[in-house]
Amino acid sequence: MSQQSTQTPPKRTIIPIHIAPQAPCCAPSSPTDHGDDHGHTDSCGGPATQAAQLVSPASQEAPPDAAQVRYRIEQMDCPTEERLIRNKLEPMPGIVRLDFNLIGRELTVYHRLNDLHPVEEALIAIGMGPHLIEAGQRQTALPPALPMRARLWLAVSGVAAVAAEATAWITGNEHHPLGAVLAVVAILTSGLPTLKRGWIALRHFTLNIYFLMTLAVGGALIIGRWSEAAMVVFLFALAEAIEALSLERARHAIQSLSALAPDTAQVWLGSNWVSQPVEQVRIGARIRVRAGERVPLDARVTQGQAALNEAPITGESLPVDKQEGDTLYAGTIVTNGVLEALVTAAASDSTLARVARAIQEAQSQRAPMQRFVDQFARYYTPIVVLLALATAVLGPLLTTQGWLHWVYQALVMLVIACPCALVVSTPVTVVSGLAAAARRGILVKGGAHLEGGRLLKAIALDKTGTLTHGKPALTLVRSLGTLSDTEALRLAASLDHHSAHPVAQAVVQAWQARAAGQPPLSDVTAFHSMHGLGVRGDIDQQTWHLGNHRLLEDLGLCSPALEAQLAEIEQTGQTALILINRAGPQALLAVSDTLRPESADAVRQLQELGIHPVMLSGDNALAARHMAQQAGIDDARGNLLPDDKLKAIEDLIREHGHVGMVGDGVNDGPALARAHIGLAMGAAGTATALEAADVAIMDDDPRKIATFVRLSHRTSAVLKQNIALALGIKLVFFALALTGHATLWMAVFADMGASLIVVFNGLRLLRFKD
Repeated sequence: MSQQSTQTPPKRTIIPIHIAPQAPCCAPSSPTDHGDDHGHTDSCGGPATQAAQLVSPASQEAPPDAAQVRYRIEQMDCPTEERLIRNKLEPMPGIVRLDFNLIGRELTVYHRLNDLHPVEEALIAIGMGPHLIEAGQRQTALPPALPMRARLWLAVSGVAAVAAEATAWITGNEHHPLGAVLAVVAILTSGLPTLKRGWIALRHFTLNIYFLMTLAVGGALIIGRWSEAAMVVFLFALAEAIEALSLERARHAIQSLSALAPDTAQVWLGSNWVSQPVEQVRIGARIRVRAGERVPLDARVTQGQAALNEAPITGESLPVDKQEGDTLYAGTIVTNGVLEALVTAAASDSTLARVARAIQEAQSQRAPMQRFVDQFARYYTPIVVLLALATAVLGPLLTTQGWLHWVYQALVMLVIACPCALVVSTPVTVVSGLAAAARRGILVKGGAHLEGGRLLKAIALDKTGTLTHGKPALTLVRSLGTLSDTEALRLAASLDHHSAHPVAQAVVQAWQARAAGQPPLSDVTAFHSMHGLGVRGDIDQQTWHLGNHRLLEDLGLCSPALEAQLAEIEQTGQTALILINRAGPQALLAVSDTLRPESADAVRQLQELGIHPVMLSGDNALAARHMAQQAGIDDARGNLLPDDKLKAIEDLIREHGHVGMVGDGVNDGPALARAHIGLAMGAAGTATALEAADVAIMDDDPRKIATFVRLSHRTSAVLKQNIALALGIKLVFFALALTGHATLWMAVFADMGASLIVVFNGLRLLRFKD
C-alpha cells in the first residue's frame, strides 16, 4: 500500500470580478448596433469563461497548505464508525480535517504529515482497515452489503434464537441447558462482529451502539437471560443487515451516475477503428459512436447526424438532435444514426465525471439539520447511559423490586440509549435528495443548499440566457411596398449572409427555416459594412441597404408614418431593420431575443410556491419590462451593470430575507456570490459552473428552479418526520422501561426498528415526482 499522497486539495474561493465604471467588455450590445463589420466577438470568452464567474461562497473551504489522501474503508457505513474514527484520528498531530462519505465508504484526510503510517495503523487498530485511493484511480465496486455466506449465518442464528425462546417458554425455565446451547449458537453465528466492535469501542472509550449492545448482551447472560440475549443479538444483526441493504440502494443511486459512461471507446488509429479503454484516449482523438451505444467521452461532432438521449446529464427525456459542431456528453445515448467526433475532455474530466464527483463531495457537507442531530446525539447518549446506571443503583433502593429487575431495565435503557436512528436518518435522506435532483438534471452542491432552498422568499432571474434564449431571432417581416414578405426576407438574408453579426445571423437563420421551395439567396457584389449603421450591397445591379433607424435618418428617408412603426417596435425592446433600395424603404424587419417557451410556466410555479420573482437585466428598461410582462413578472429592472445587480440582491435580502439568484453569464457573478443560493443555468459542459455554483441546472429549462425548491421542501419534511419518529419511538420505550414493562428484544425493536423506519422513509425521496 502506498503510504502517502501529496495531492493538494483544490481551494474553493470566490473569484473577484473587477468592474470598471464604464460599460463592461461583455455588456449586452446595443440592440440597434446592426452595423460595424458584423464580426463582433465576445472579448470575455465563451461559455466556459463566463461560467468561471458563476461563483458563490463554498460551504467549506479546503484547509490551506494541507495535503489530502482518500481511503476506502469497507467497514464504515454508519455514523457510529465515523465517531470512532474521529475520536481516534482527530487528536493526532498533523491531522487537519476529516471528511466522511459514509454512503461511498470513503474517508478523506487533510494532513500535514510526511508519513501516513500512523494514520493507517490507527485505522487498523480500530478495525477500519483502509485501502488507499490513488489520485485519478477508477473506483472499484464495493462488495455486496450482504453476501450469501452472511445470509446463511443470519438464517442459522434466527432459527437458533427462536428455538431458544421457544425452549424457555415451553419449559418455563430460562436456564434450561438446551436453551442455553441454542442461545450460544445464535450469538456465535450472528453476534461476533457486534461483540468485536463493542470490545474495540470499549478499549477506545467510545460510547456507541456496539459498546452498548455488548454491555446489554453480556449483562443479560450474567443475569441468566440466555434466550433473550440470543434474540437481541439476532434481531440486532437482522436490523443491521436490512439497514445495510437500504444504504446500498442509496449508494447505487449515486454510483449509477459514474457507471453510465462505457469503459471503452472506438478510436480511429491509423487506418482502423480500435477499441481502447477510455482512460487511454487522449484529447483530440477521433471516436465513433453508433446507434444504441453510450458516448464514452465528452466530444465535438465532426461527421454525421443522430438523436441523443441526454437524460443522464440534463434530465431531459426527449432526444436531442446532434450534427457537425455540436457537443456530446459522456454517458448520453445515441438513439439513431452514427457520429464521429473529436474528444474534448479526458475521461476523468468529463461532464459526467464532474457531476458524479460533485455529488460525492456534497455528501461530506453536513446540512443544518444534520449538524443539529450530531450535536444532540453527542449529549443524548451519555445522559441516557447515566440514567440507566442510576436506574440500576437507585431502583432497588427506592422500590420493593430487587436489583435483578432493575439491572435488567437498565440493560434495556442501554439499548435505547444509542441514537442510531436519529443520526442515520439525516445522511440517508440528504443523499436520496441529492440523487433525486441529479436524475432530473439538477446538481445540488451539498445538503445545506438542498435544505436551504425551501427558505427562499425571492429569486432574481437574469433575463438573457435564463428566461430568454440568449440570442436574437427574427420576430417580424412587414412589406412596405410591392415586395412580398418572403421576397423581402430573401433579399435581407442575401445581404446579411456575408456578415457574422448576431443580428445578421438571426435574419439568415429565419430565411433558412423558410427556404424550402423558395428561390436561393441572391449573389451580392460590392458588399460593404457601415460602422454602426448596417450593410450595403448590389443585387442584380441594384444597390440595397439593410440597416437601423440611424441609417434611415442618414439617408434622409424618414417619414412620420414610418417613424411611428419604428417607435412601436423599439418600445418593446426589439431591434428594427429597414430594407432600402433607390426607391426608398421596401420592408421593415424586427429582431429580438425571444422568451423561452418554459419561462412563463417557470415564473408561475415560483409564484405558486410563494416566491417573489424579479428580473434583472443589462438591457434597457423598456426591453426588460416588455420581456417581464411576457413571462408574468411584475418586478423588472433594466440597465443594470454587475455592481447594480449586486445591489439589487442586497436590497432583496433586506426586503425578503432569503434570496436566490439565477444566471448564466459574467455579469451575474457578483450577484450569484451574494445570494443565499446561486443557481447556474445551462451548466452542462462548463467545468467552473459545476464546481462553483451552489445549484447547477444542467440544461436551460427554468422550470427546474421550482423543481429544486419543491424537492427542498420535501427533503426538509422527511428530515423532520425522521427526527420526530426516532425521538418519539425512543420516548415511548423509555416510559416502558422506567415503568418496568420493556424487554430487551423490545428495546432492539425500538432502536433498530426506528433506524429502519427512518432509512426507508428517507429512501422515498428517490421516488420524488414533481
